[in-house]
Amino acid sequence: MALSITDILTVAKAVAPGCTSTEHHGDHTLHVSSSELIEVLSELKENPSTLFNQLVDVTAIDWAKPGDRFEVVYFLYSIPNATHLRVKVAVREDRPHVPTAVNVFESANWYEREAYDMYGIIFDGHPDLRRFFMPEDFMDEDGTPLYPLRKDFPLMGIPGSLPLPPKE
Repeated sequence: MALSITDILTVAKAVAPGCTSTEHHGDHTLHVSSSELIEVLSELKENPSTLFNQLVDVTAIDWAKPGDRFEVVYFLYSIPNATHLRVKVAVREDRPHVPTAVNVFESANWYEREAYDMYGIIFDGHPDLRRFFMPEDFMDEDGTPLYPLRKDFPLMGIPGSLPLPPKE
């Protein structure tokens, strides 16, 4: 039996009174603060009325706007209740930090490493936060780390960073 957003909000608001929800085409999203994230994820996972026991994915969105430039999105699934849920956390560009969810969902390890590598979001407390796809020294000329999925990354890549195949 699928859970209603009212049931989910009741559980989430018990540990995070400031969380809100939105709905888009039948998909529900909880919006929580970074400081409440781990408590909300733990409660959604452990509470017998929700049992969101599977972390399907973690990703990030770069909105390329001042202030809360990024969002980190956690995709959860409750196997017993056959219910999907997104949990979103707004992240400031000047402090791109979010607590790690590895202690709640072990699978968050790889997903958070990917979000760090592609967007530069730092997951505080992560057991092994390092680049996933890009080399550790993937930086521009002045030593600033580069993150390929940020909106300000050059569309054609870094000129001269990769050799082009020879013309035949």
